[in-house]
Amino acid sequence: MINTKRLLKNTRLCKAVTGSSPEELKQLLPAFSQSITRYRYQIKPKQERKRKLGGGRRGDLPLTLDKLVFILIYLKVYPTFDVIAFLTDRQRSKCQRSVMQFLPILEMALGKHLSLPRRKINSVEEFFQQFPEAKEVFLDGTERRVQKPKNLKKRAKLYSGKKKATTRKNIVVSNERKRIMVLTPTKSGRRHDKRIADKFQIVHNIPQEIAIWTDTGFQGIQRLHPNTVMPAKSTKTRSLTYEQKQNNRTIASIRVLSEHAIGGMKRLKAASDIYRNKLPNLDDTFNFLAAGLWNFHLQQTA
Repeated sequence: MINTKRLLKNTRLCKAVTGSSPEELKQLLPAFSQSITRYRYQIKPKQERKRKLGGGRRGDLPLTLDKLVFILIYLKVYPTFDVIAFLTDRQRSKCQRSVMQFLPILEMALGKHLSLPRRKINSVEEFFQQFPEAKEVFLDGTERRVQKPKNLKKRAKLYSGKKKATTRKNIVVSNERKRIMVLTPTKSGRRHDKRIADKFQIVHNIPQEIAIWTDTGFQGIQRLHPNTVMPAKSTKTRSLTYEQKQNNRTIASIRVLSEHAIGGMKRLKAASDIYRNKLPNLDDTFNFLAAGLWNFHLQQTA
């Protein structure tokens, strides 16, 4: 069983095991409890009930706090099902079913707190509606390694020339407060950052008066969005001048906020370690929830 009382008394231990402080757990718990009820009796209704709501055996994780801590431990530590079964004194198959059940419940709970990032912005009007206070945004890409497939075609599809490994990637749009505003669906590492940004029309739907800070991996977006700040890039025949190098350092010192936002999402090992689950696109769910938990953390510490 999970010793939740010990976690709530020790802030450092709670952050190390779940990625959240005891205060954040207490704030998220009511929404998580409501989401469990909605998931069980509305989204996934069973046969006609013979008992009242809440009837039946209590299960291995009887309390709502136990369930919340369990799924947060899985996302933070990213253990194998054998390991988490040993740590929680449960069956491996039960742990696997619990993870698959609690992931959508956690997503609903974070949605109640308006912590989840957008997957796509469809228009300039929608951008203003969702982010009325935005004055500048940071555009960057992030990759995470996956297990190398045995099939050569699948391996070639996932191979990233940038990381020299098989990866999957997302495009992240964040603000100066390090909040992740947009997280695109996860795509294969072979695709270029700008190609993914063009597919989801990220730059097209950011208002012209909003400054975009980005790196040289998005060369060409200046034609779509003139209000773009990008470091200068040297070529084989033309090196950078002293002024350009100084300007690049200034841009990098500001753009580091984007790296901090991505680093906040990757505090959870399920979003940063080598992806080893066999279900397709489950890594996209991990990244989405990791971004939501990071935004929730920023909301609680603001």
